[in-house]
Amino acid sequence: MQMQVRIRSVGAALRFAESVLLAPGQRHARRNAWAAVCENREHAADRRHDALGSSRASAGASPAPGARSVRQ
Repeated sequence: MQMQVRIRSVGAALRFAESVLLAPGQRHARRNAWAAVCENREHAADRRHDALGSSRASAGASPAPGARSVRQ
């Protein structure tokens, strides 16, 4: 089985080589970036949860500016 690729310019050859050689690294980088996004979302959710818990614990205290009240 032989694969032929016709390269028309040096720039195209470099782009092709880059795509072949760096593809696994780019996939790894995307996975790392997505993991970081998910972790940041978890931290943000924890901060919101902590803020709600501390505002409920301090009964009678006024909420922080811009905070929404949560009714259950």
